[in-house]
Amino acid sequence: MQTILGSGGAIGIELAKALNEYSTDIRLVSRNPYKINETDELFQADLLNPRDVREAVEGSSIVYATVGFPYAYKTWKQSWPVFIKNVIDACIEYKSKLVFFDNIYMYDLNHLDGMTEDTLIKPPSKKGVIRAEIADMIMDKVKEGKLTALIARSADFYGPGIKNTSVLTETVFNPLSKGKKANWMASLNFKHSYTYTPDAGKATALLGNSEKAYNQVWHLPTAENTFTGREWIDTIANEMGVEPKYQVATKFIVNLLGLFNPIMREMPEMMYQYDRDYIFNSDKFTNQFAFEVTPYREGIREIIKSDYKK
Repeated sequence: MQTILGSGGAIGIELAKALNEYSTDIRLVSRNPYKINETDELFQADLLNPRDVREAVEGSSIVYATVGFPYAYKTWKQSWPVFIKNVIDACIEYKSKLVFFDNIYMYDLNHLDGMTEDTLIKPPSKKGVIRAEIADMIMDKVKEGKLTALIARSADFYGPGIKNTSVLTETVFNPLSKGKKANWMASLNFKHSYTYTPDAGKATALLGNSEKAYNQVWHLPTAENTFTGREWIDTIANEMGVEPKYQVATKFIVNLLGLFNPIMREMPEMMYQYDRDYIFNSDKFTNQFAFEVTPYREGIREIIKSDYKK
């Protein structure tokens, strides 16, 4: 049994599709799970309830944690450590391997230009502190020999079918599709990597089913030749066949957007990711595994075809 905790999110859905290549014995766990593959087993659970997590994990050889709590610091502080403890305890009890889908909020803001798995851990934000703490919770148990686990890290992600969880969707795809100006934070001139969600799902499934991948951190495959903010907007507009209108969102504008959009409400402390080059290196993965990474323009076309073609 391979089990996904948080199966209904952008990554959980793509992971479920990809796992079908490795097993037909897949359990999807969330508050309101629904099938991705015909043979999926559905398990309704509150992932902050230790008993629910134990029952969800029982009988699993591999457990994937792809849950995405609401993007708010208060919620993260309350929920992430509880969830991770529940999962670690259950995986240790049932001798299940753990694959944790992570982001890069814990990396030092002065080392974002060419991030690798060895980049300095020095969280520059409150959310980053939480991410560093929960990653340590996992790897500390690995070092103690009590848990077999890996951490799969993604850059900011983009992909088809994402609702309200992608900054690129909210600030560029959606406004341009409505004839409005795209919003880019801080500066249009810096490069910014994005990981394509179907690639992230396939790569996470591959890592989970590779014995050699465990007990270490992996960056998920992400396209090279990273676009600047201006290039992202110009390329998306070109593929949509619309004028590439844009404005740079200062902290004032981001705070204003936050009155209407919960994700943007949480973005001011994360703006450091846009006032410098943010380049995500996944050479470790691509050197180890045969994997065809989706180029940015192709990913953009797939999103437009999926979500914006009438």
